[in-house]
Amino acid sequence: MEKYIDKFIRYLEIEKNYSSHTILNYKFDLEGFRKFIGETALEKIDYLALRKYLAVLKEKKLGNRSVGRHLSTLRSFFRFLTREGLIKTNPTLILSSPKLDKHLPQFLTEEETAKLIESAFSKDEKDEMGLRDRAILETFYSCGIRIAELVGLSQQDVDFIGGIVKVFGKGKKERIIPIGETALSAIRKYLDIRKKQADAVFLNKNGLRITTRGVRNIVGKYIKAAGLKHGVSPHTLRHSFATHLLNRGADLRTVQELLGHANLSTTQIYTHLTTERLKSVYDKAHPHA
Repeated sequence: MEKYIDKFIRYLEIEKNYSSHTILNYKFDLEGFRKFIGETALEKIDYLALRKYLAVLKEKKLGNRSVGRHLSTLRSFFRFLTREGLIKTNPTLILSSPKLDKHLPQFLTEEETAKLIESAFSKDEKDEMGLRDRAILETFYSCGIRIAELVGLSQQDVDFIGGIVKVFGKGKKERIIPIGETALSAIRKYLDIRKKQADAVFLNKNGLRITTRGVRNIVGKYIKAAGLKHGVSPHTLRHSFATHLLNRGADLRTVQELLGHANLSTTQIYTHLTTERLKSVYDKAHPHA
């Protein structure tokens, strides 16, 4: 079993060009499945064995979304094995996916977003870390990028004249995103005062490219300082970016491109947010609501 998993992971890395984060998730899911089946031969794994495995996951109190991810991993794995001729039939074909609960992403209002960014304001124009933190928050909100994309930004990826940034998203896919003058100004101020010269846009206190964990800690600090609700994270700024664009008239296709979603259905979750907002306004404003 282990050699087949290794073969599948190499396929994901080389042919599918998946990100390291995605591959790590596949490895984790398949390792759990390998432990469950033990010494069972690959060709002996059938529909019933898979059903038992999914039942075990449910017993571990995993939600439908997590179980669905494990099932998706198994489907991809067995589809690969079938295509490669390593097994004759795919036992996942008749498995049904668990019904997913509707999960609306959390977002900040425009006022809350401004409050969060302003909490990183420093009167000291030589405060390197303060200027960096402000630039990080401004960039998140201006571009709606993922935390890994922000961490991966290099100086050559930021076009200060054209007002665009180049990022590498999931599957190492490159995309070009507009960036506002406010964010560019914040980045410029930080870079002008930075003591260490390096390729990376954002550095930690040791002069190395900042990590995702470091960015989470920074954002968490200002969330607390701004007194915002529990559960706000760097990804919340991405959700806020998309929601605010739609609220102000942007079309769904444009938002899809900006977010780097492969499918429009992924972006459509934000229409639920804007619909809920419209209903809320209607209920408060209409005399017969």
